[in-house]
Amino acid sequence: MFLNRTVAYGSVVRRNRNDWTEIALRALAEGGLQAVAIEPLAARAGATKGSVYHHFPNREALLKATAERWEREHTEKVIELVEAEQTPHDKLRTLFGTVLDRDREGSVELALLAGAENEVIAPVLQRVTKKRIGYLAELFEQLGFDEDHARKRALIAFSLYLGQVQMFATVPGLVEPVLDEAVQVLTQAAVAHNA
Repeated sequence: MFLNRTVAYGSVVRRNRNDWTEIALRALAEGGLQAVAIEPLAARAGATKGSVYHHFPNREALLKATAERWEREHTEKVIELVEAEQTPHDKLRTLFGTVLDRDREGSVELALLAGAENEVIAPVLQRVTKKRIGYLAELFEQLGFDEDHARKRALIAFSLYLGQVQMFATVPGLVEPVLDEAVQVLTQAAVAHNA
């Protein structure tokens, strides 16, 4: 496990900014916000704390860069992937298939949600939530839902996602991904309306 690894004296490794946000993401997934602390991260990563401070003036800056990396990788890049699909239905299926994948790392998201009141994390979570719900609403509008119903479907879809992430983390053997069922239920009225 990453956080239990120690490094022998004299075996210091140089890390770049990207390395540190990756290390911080792993620590976040394993131990929550409190695990993102500069000295323990540096020691366990085989580097000096000066290596971290070379890239980040303080813990808050490291935490902010880490949360922003998560935002890019788990929101912006996912939307880019989904946008490669041709139809709104295919986009939704790809989106659900990506985010409801059992192997996808949801523990970072849970750690960030647990720290939602943190002044560094709160604005990132607000931006991500707004962007995700807005994107989902656009997809539902493309399927034929009016703006109000599209937003409601988006909220339901986002809630489903958060519930699945929580259940995969807390009762991993009990739940199965509900990809096809979720897409069918959430798009059902639009399919009937457009038929």
